[in-house]
Amino acid sequence: MRILLIEDHSRLSDAIVKGLASLGFGVDAFQTAGDGLNALKGIGYDAIILDLGLPDRDGFDVLSDIRQHDRSVPILILTARDSIDARVTGLDAGADDYLVKPFAMKELAARLRALLRRPGQALGDVLTVGNLQLKTSSRHVTVCQKTVRFPMREIQALEILMRREGQIVAKSTLEDSLYGLAKNVTPNSIEVLISRLRRRLVSARAECSIHTLYGIGYLLKEHTR
Repeated sequence: MRILLIEDHSRLSDAIVKGLASLGFGVDAFQTAGDGLNALKGIGYDAIILDLGLPDRDGFDVLSDIRQHDRSVPILILTARDSIDARVTGLDAGADDYLVKPFAMKELAARLRALLRRPGQALGDVLTVGNLQLKTSSRHVTVCQKTVRFPMREIQALEILMRREGQIVAKSTLEDSLYGLAKNVTPNSIEVLISRLRRRLVSARAECSIHTLYGIGYLLKEHTR
């Protein structure tokens, strides 16, 4: 899952990026409202973490702008403003959740997963296709109930494909979700990643396979009997 983080405190921002990465999230971090909103125009994020105390604009105004751009993306406010009035204002303005600093990284991740499970979002904590199962909260993959080890990036790609089983996932969707604005992405990064993931599924004898639709994207499909 790709997360947009708008947080002006650099040390906290770095800690969130690293902490969420260790728990299976990809995060693009920005320290100003302007940079964060510009990123949102080009990438379809799964959720947004928004600080209220930004240097260039008030967070509530940013929240309003985001909601005008996208009414469905989950938004979690992360702030030191702990008054009831601030919480009510944030939730009424369109935020989906409100977490006060300081906080535990595991709680932040759990709240994001909860938002992504809400109706209209990426539903389900346990995904199953044939004999392949992925528990998204723990990133635990099994085939025939036996644990199979996957690198984190492959698990992220697998989750996207499993959530859209039987549907075509555009290459650009995978690139945005897995790499966001990362600068070290080569033109064939997705092809290489999918090739490795496909071989790993075959080796594990998963009853599903990834099909390539050249020039379009990828499709995960359960084997027919």
